Amino acid sequence: MGDDRAILRDVWEGKIPVCFHLAQDEVIAEQPEPVYQMVPRHSYLPMVTEKISKHFAQYVDKEKTGEMWIDFEGQPLKWHNPVGVLYDLYGISLPWKLTVHFQDFPEEEIIHCVGREAVESHFMSMLKEADALKHRSSVINGMQKKDHKQMWMGLVHDKFDQFWPINKRLMENTGDDMFRYIPFRIYQIDRPFIQQLLKPHSEEGHEHTLEDLLKLALPDLGESKDQKILIQGIEVPLDTPLLWLSEHFSYPDNFLHICVSTVRSQDTSREW
Repeated sequence: MGDDRAILRDVWEGKIPVCFHLAQDEVIAEQPEPVYQMVPRHSYLPMVTEKISKHFAQYVDKEKTGEMWIDFEGQPLKWHNPVGVLYDLYGISLPWKLTVHFQDFPEEEIIHCVGREAVESHFMSMLKEADALKHRSSVINGMQKKDHKQMWMGLVHDKFDQFWPINKRLMENTGDDMFRYIPFRIYQIDRPFIQQLLKPHSEEGHEHTLEDLLKLALPDLGESKDQKILIQGIEVPLDTPLLWLSEHFSYPDNFLHICVSTVRSQDTSREW
């Protein structure tokens, strides 16, 4: 891998300013002030909302208080997707205004999160799936538990220099081809995510690009001007090689999370 550390660090350090406010219909007294927070794009909501939960919980009826969940303009947010993916799908302006709830958990739309352990379990499951696609699980299975823990704690504490030395092993060449397949998921509003098998190179040896991936996974996408293709909040050129993207723009779970976002007013995605 061409270890362009500056790009890797810049992607890691991406953050979203978020404004959390308590749902008005759940307040039992005076509406508390909103809470503002800079949230890492690569993190997950349950990892960054523990203090927010404790703060707002004192303003709601304890007898009706259940598991906290968050929505954006009425859309419950799936905590098991990285925050950056959620913003690229639904965000319009900054700061991103999110509503905190403690009642009426939307059972049919989001899964329960029993604590940080559930987030860790989900993260490690995604990491193992990505390595199965890339290296037939040889890298992740060759790691020790302390390596897994170092990666997780690097993610929890937002420490690039703690996370990357271990993650680098998952990005290294272990054969004639860099990866067997490119781990990716494509997200669209109100549709299941798309995940398919695609090698870094064609049978003729040509590098596959982001455009090749989109033609495979979304053949009817076309060139609609009211849609953006975002990875890490960036409109990446369609001729960018997939292998390079996988090396540099994957989230910590080693997946390329690609969002097909409808352009709306005050859209604030960034261009590469």
